[in-house]
Amino acid sequence: MANPTITDREFNQFRNLIYDIAGITLSDAKKLLVSSRLVKRLLHHGLSNYGDYFRILQDCRFAGELQIAVDLLTTNETYFFREPKHFDFIREQVLAQHSTGRPLRAWSAACSSGEEAYTLAMVMADTLSGGAWEILASDISTRMLDRARSGHYALERIDGISREHLRRYCLKGIGSQQGTLLIDRRLRERVCFEHINLNEPLPQVGLFDIILLRNVMIYFDSDTKNQVLGRLCPALRPGGYFIVSHTENLNGLNHPLQSVKPSIYRKPPNSKN
Repeated sequence: MANPTITDREFNQFRNLIYDIAGITLSDAKKLLVSSRLVKRLLHHGLSNYGDYFRILQDCRFAGELQIAVDLLTTNETYFFREPKHFDFIREQVLAQHSTGRPLRAWSAACSSGEEAYTLAMVMADTLSGGAWEILASDISTRMLDRARSGHYALERIDGISREHLRRYCLKGIGSQQGTLLIDRRLRERVCFEHINLNEPLPQVGLFDIILLRNVMIYFDSDTKNQVLGRLCPALRPGGYFIVSHTENLNGLNHPLQSVKPSIYRKPPNSKN
């Protein structure tokens, strides 16, 4: 049997759903993407059209299915040491100047499958040595979080990791695990992965010296960007740094942050917001 075809009306239903839940805006060009990502769930439930699947998602008895749909409709693309100048800045300008007795805290606020969080962990372990530091890594996708917690990756995913970091922080698989690597337990235990939807009120997560929200804002409209910044900025410690991707900026948005350099912002040390 041929795969079902998604109608414009059905596409708009899913487009509105993912916007309401995650704040993600899907253009008309994403119609094929939506149908291709969800078609297996239609087949799984023995459904002949996307409208019936949408009705399942509206049924509170299928809350688990709604999370599956959200996982499938969110984009999860990342890799180790992505946009390396950010990590150079963190190493040279943030970590090197951290001298207080409290732990330095960083938040990878859209961590996907964990590469960004573990990159941060490697940089912190290098620079702070035996010092106290903590990393919170969060995502809206429970599927990605499960993968991230494992710290287990295919070798083709590690091109950005230096030989020294591979030697110090990664275990190469042998036997049945050949072709993979595992992030060393010492780093895995320093990263806390949590399911957090940035489009909803945040749980109590404390204050952070660094918040990374990279390659996420490009999926939000202006209203959603302002709402997300309104939630995240209070979690940034005065004097702390907020980092977006090199293709993003916070121009024209409501926030208390000051630009340090392209894609890097700082909360004023005397800020009360």
